[in-house]
Amino acid sequence: MPITRTELHQLIDALPDESLPVVAILLRRAQDPVAAKLDAAPHDDEELTDEDLRAIKEARSEPGASWPDAKRLACAAGDG
Repeated sequence: MPITRTELHQLIDALPDESLPVVAILLRRAQDPVAAKLDAAPHDDEELTDEDLRAIKEARSEPGASWPDAKRLACAAGDG
């Protein structure tokens, strides 16, 4: 059954303050159509094959920037 905006507002108003940061993250993700589609996609429950595991190991062994470094570089370049 679909929820109305009024019902959603009532749910948010009833939340304890400590829940607000998490709810804000979820609502922001719901505004992003790509993130919303990914969140709604079924879980991939297939077992990883030996080939998958080798590819993961290889990718992790390749040199590269850490996420914090990549984010810092992107921000410095004006991309984020």
